[in-house]
Amino acid sequence: MNHHAIYHETSAPYAYAKDEDHLYVRLRVAKGEVSEVKVYYRDRYMHPPLYQIKTLKKTYEDGLFAYYDTTLALKRNRYAYYFKIQEEAGPSWIMDERGLWEKKPRVLRPYQYPYIAKEDVYQGADWLKEAICYQIFPDRFHRGEGSDQVIQEEVLASWGDKPTTKNHFGGNIKGILDKIPYLQELGITLLYFTPLFTSTTNHKYNTKDYYEIDPSFGSLKETKELVRRCHEAGIRVVFDAVFNHTGSDFFAFQDILEKGEASAYKDWYHLEEFPVSLKKANYYTFANGVAHMPKVNLQNKDLRDYFLQVAKYWIKEVDIDGYRLDVCDELSHDFLQDLRRAVKEEKEDAVLIGEIMHEAADFLNGQELDSIMNYPFRHAMIDTFAREELSMEAFFQVLLHNQVLYKEEITHQMLNLLGSHDVPRFLTESMGDKEKLKLATAFQFLYKGVPYIYYGDEVGLTGGKDPLCRKTMVWDKEHQDQDLLAFFKKFIALRKEETVLTYGDFTLHQVMDQAFAFTREIDGEKIHVFFNLQKKPVSIPMGQVLVAQDLWTGKHVMVKDAMVLEGMSFRVLKETKKKGVDRG
Repeated sequence: MNHHAIYHETSAPYAYAKDEDHLYVRLRVAKGEVSEVKVYYRDRYMHPPLYQIKTLKKTYEDGLFAYYDTTLALKRNRYAYYFKIQEEAGPSWIMDERGLWEKKPRVLRPYQYPYIAKEDVYQGADWLKEAICYQIFPDRFHRGEGSDQVIQEEVLASWGDKPTTKNHFGGNIKGILDKIPYLQELGITLLYFTPLFTSTTNHKYNTKDYYEIDPSFGSLKETKELVRRCHEAGIRVVFDAVFNHTGSDFFAFQDILEKGEASAYKDWYHLEEFPVSLKKANYYTFANGVAHMPKVNLQNKDLRDYFLQVAKYWIKEVDIDGYRLDVCDELSHDFLQDLRRAVKEEKEDAVLIGEIMHEAADFLNGQELDSIMNYPFRHAMIDTFAREELSMEAFFQVLLHNQVLYKEEITHQMLNLLGSHDVPRFLTESMGDKEKLKLATAFQFLYKGVPYIYYGDEVGLTGGKDPLCRKTMVWDKEHQDQDLLAFFKKFIALRKEETVLTYGDFTLHQVMDQAFAFTREIDGEKIHVFFNLQKKPVSIPMGQVLVAQDLWTGKHVMVKDAMVLEGMSFRVLKETKKKGVDRG
């Protein structure tokens, strides 16, 4: 047995409190070498030390490792535990905090999880797990008539023109308000807007005033009405918050430009020398040389307090449901912990979502963020479904590795996107192949995590990298792909109807050449999913007789020996015990 592959530690994601009464434990071993794992556990103060025994379930298996886990419960939540690992073809081993033992040592040193404090238990957000997320770039979504917006008509580009880094199209808050019925009919339950605050650019990530809605979008009154109407429609609202940098026209930076070293705000930024110059950009910026976005110094208490009050203000004033944090991986953990406390004080179930384009275990330990935009998922989907560059084995290696980094509660809350305002749209990545988009969307809704739609994908919008991915929304039904829109609506409805797709475990069963099968399962409910990404038919071995309802067609079927799929297709089968079924 490969001892180097065996791993456990008493911190997340290998051990953590599910709640005050339950402890989650996980053990990693080499793939294919272990037949069974048991955990022996007791109250750490019990004398004599009598252990309870529980068998762990193999929940994940990638190309290298298998992961076993279970949840323990004790009346007094102070745990001592060790593992017994049975080799597939060999002896069993004891694993305690000192290592592996082929024979049980005279004195065991079990792992210790001394006490579960209520304030340390991560409280996930069920509403986020259940969400269907929709991202809107406000300037490009819809321009409503009778708005409070203040804008010069002559500077607006015509709706549908090619987007550039400079042009404005006049989308506004009233326009989003007018389209709530559309969003409701689509099935959206969470809206995320790119920044609404005062700024000189069309993307608004160089904030001038954190306490003012940009007049080009409308008024505070309209924003309050938008959030209120969204809530009435069962839609939560998340604002974009830029706490990594400000605009160069932000009052504090302007004071520095005017007063230099005498400015009371000189420690709010990372300045390299005086005088500070926009032309030289002699200060830290959002990215190298982006002079109009100076990076802030979050170690400064006054600046930190300013941002914390901003975060509390919009929850209190407008009743939003949380924030998406721009450039989140450059915000300090210390600041994010303070921000979490501030946000939760105003609204207990408000959430923090980070823009982090890579794995983010340090930020998702339960003390800071509730979720991230899951770009590792997006990149794997593009490389596999759109470009056909990754093998199925490599694809699932990426996804399963991504899953085991985080607490299970967090994994169910990851925002699984296919596109956003910062990357090319899926249809452009797939060279316009809408069948590939349908397959990718199907997987997105059947996989673990929150489905995330970038506005317009549902009607066939295309676009390359920024700014081309920021086209204006198409509202003329004759120019929308109505078949694609119906497909999205049907999958959103399916996701909402089948709770197992939100909360169920994910188990990968078959991986073939451009085909695979997995299940989602919880509380006795089980859904079998099959995908074929190649153009020719494929037969996926079953290993069982399956009596099920096809959730896509509504028919009841019986599958024996193998599932046969047509080219570029999927099947979603929910186990039933009904008789008189079709053979398929």
